[in-house]
Amino acid sequence: MSSSQINHTHVNGIDIGYMREGSGPRLLFVNGSGATLAASGPMLSVYSRQFDLLAHDQRGLGETEAPAGPYTMAEYAADAAGIADAIGWDTYRVVGVSFGGMVAQELAATFPERIERLALVCTSPGGEGGASYPLHTLADKSDADRAAIGLRILDTRFTPEWLAEHEGDRMLAGVMADRTAVTKSAEVLRGERLQLEARSHHDVFDRLPNITCPTLVASGRYDGIAPPENGAAIAGQIPDAELRVYEGGHAFFFQDPQAMPDILAFLAG
Repeated sequence: MSSSQINHTHVNGIDIGYMREGSGPRLLFVNGSGATLAASGPMLSVYSRQFDLLAHDQRGLGETEAPAGPYTMAEYAADAAGIADAIGWDTYRVVGVSFGGMVAQELAATFPERIERLALVCTSPGGEGGASYPLHTLADKSDADRAAIGLRILDTRFTPEWLAEHEGDRMLAGVMADRTAVTKSAEVLRGERLQLEARSHHDVFDRLPNITCPTLVASGRYDGIAPPENGAAIAGQIPDAELRVYEGGHAFFFQDPQAMPDILAFLAG
């Protein structure tokens, strides 16, 4: 997704970069920790083939302003709702991945009347339902320790022996390692830290029963960041939510060939 395709609008006191692409049912995509539109083209293109897709860089990241912190999960949800308001959407479908799933839960619990269908992918509810791995604690680790922990939590099966025997998983691990090895400016690092700090306070568990739309909770069986029991806790709190567990880790939607078709079919409704 090139920057030439990114538009800007003023929402909640900050300039937010967003893109809109494709046609079909209206779908708001909410991205994961540290993820930007510029780096998410392949995933966004999957959704834009079937939907009128709206996605944005979250506060502190990419083409969106990074105001002084701290940030809150409520602000991230309000930014997402504000972007939809800015293009004239009153109701829409939502898919949230990882951190984006946390924002999507906050959004749907706060504005249940606006969400038509909800897909929560590799995410956690916080509170009594369980938190995702505390990524903010990795900042003080050495590069080697951070890389080793990152590999282990990406997929709990990812030992050297496993990766030696599974080419696809080895390629996935390499892509993820390359993403974290990129040199970043102090301003980019500040935005990412503020996001991870907000993430560490995520707790929407008690408000999940507010969500009234059809909901799919999708988890990876070997996810060390958002374990499948956290997904089960979400599904147990949302009336009539459907839980599906796939063969993979935090990026199971790249590992299990059935995952993306299932998520797309559910969102299409």
